[in-house]
Amino acid sequence: MTQQGSSTLQVTRPSEREIAMTRVFNAPRQLVFDAWTSPDHLPRWFGRGGDEMIVCDIDLRVGGTWRVVWRLREGGEMGMHGEYREIDRPARLVSTETFEGDYTEVMGTETINTLVLEEHDGKTTMTSTSLYKSQEDRDRALGTGMEGGAAETFDRLEELLQTLAS
Repeated sequence: MTQQGSSTLQVTRPSEREIAMTRVFNAPRQLVFDAWTSPDHLPRWFGRGGDEMIVCDIDLRVGGTWRVVWRLREGGEMGMHGEYREIDRPARLVSTETFEGDYTEVMGTETINTLVLEEHDGKTTMTSTSLYKSQEDRDRALGTGMEGGAAETFDRLEELLQTLAS
């Protein structure tokens, strides 16, 4: 499965309980890592266009927590939170992710997300893998339209990276 944006996002299912997303960004991995983990940068790209991130709390340390909340374009709010389990700056980040409120039923239970960033010739290949508690949870997440949302989100990240690099 592939979504087209300004670049190609590849979405695969490496196992019964995983979703992996891969995309190349035209930026060094330290910049990608910083955009992914900074409360100054994350609200500028993470999420759908038209939604507004109104909470962005990041305690970037092993055992530290993160939480984001969006005001949704169709009304209401959506939040999610997690804990950092592994940080190998700027190559790898492992954290949990749990949706809050009504979205837990739609998106499933806690996932373990592993972000791997590899840099070659000034470009960074990002692979983000989500491990779900069950195949049913993984398939439910895929059924939400997450691929299109992820493609849009990563297009916004590419735009921010270009702004930060200039």
